[in-house]
Amino acid sequence: MTIIGIDPGTIRTGYGIIDFSGGEHRLICSGVIQLNKLATIPPRLEKIYSELYQIIKKYRPDELAIETAFYGKNVQSTLKIGYARGVSILAGMHHGLYPSEYAPREVKKAITGVGSASKEQVAYMVKKILFLNNKLKLDESDALAVAVCHSGRLIKNVSGKKSWKKFIENNPERVIK
Repeated sequence: MTIIGIDPGTIRTGYGIIDFSGGEHRLICSGVIQLNKLATIPPRLEKIYSELYQIIKKYRPDELAIETAFYGKNVQSTLKIGYARGVSILAGMHHGLYPSEYAPREVKKAITGVGSASKEQVAYMVKKILFLNNKLKLDESDALAVAVCHSGRLIKNVSGKKSWKKFIENNPERVIK
C-alpha cells in the first residue's frame, strides 16, 4: 500500500509518500511546497493544488491522509489552513483518492506515544520509523507522520488492541537505549 500524507499550510505544505508492505514502512519521496508569503491566497492555493496534483499523478498512491485543521486563537489563520486542506483534498479526489483525516494530537500520539509531543520529537521518531539519516524539514516530517499514522502499523498488535509493549517486542531495533 502506498500512502501520501499531507501537512497543509498556506506558507509551506508538507507532503510525504511511503510504501507500507510486509509490516515495514519505506520512504518513496517527501518534500515541502514553499509558497510566497507575500502573494495573495488564490495563487498560493493554485500552486498547492497543481504541485500535489502532479506528485499524485507521478507516484500514484493508493491512499491519502491529511492532517485536520488546528483551531488556534487566530480565526483567519484557521480559515486559510482550511483553504489549503480543501485544495489538497481536491487534488487527491481528482485522482480517485478519498481522504482520511487525522487530528494533530492523534498523529503525535501514534508516532511518539504522546499527543502533546513537539514537532522536533515527531521528526525524530519519523526518522527512526523510516530508517532515515538525512535532515527533514518539520512540515515534511509532519506529512510523513500523517502517512505513518494512517498505516495503522505502529501500535496495533494481532488482536487489534493498541500496545506499545507489543510494538517494542516486534521492533527492538527501533528502541533507543
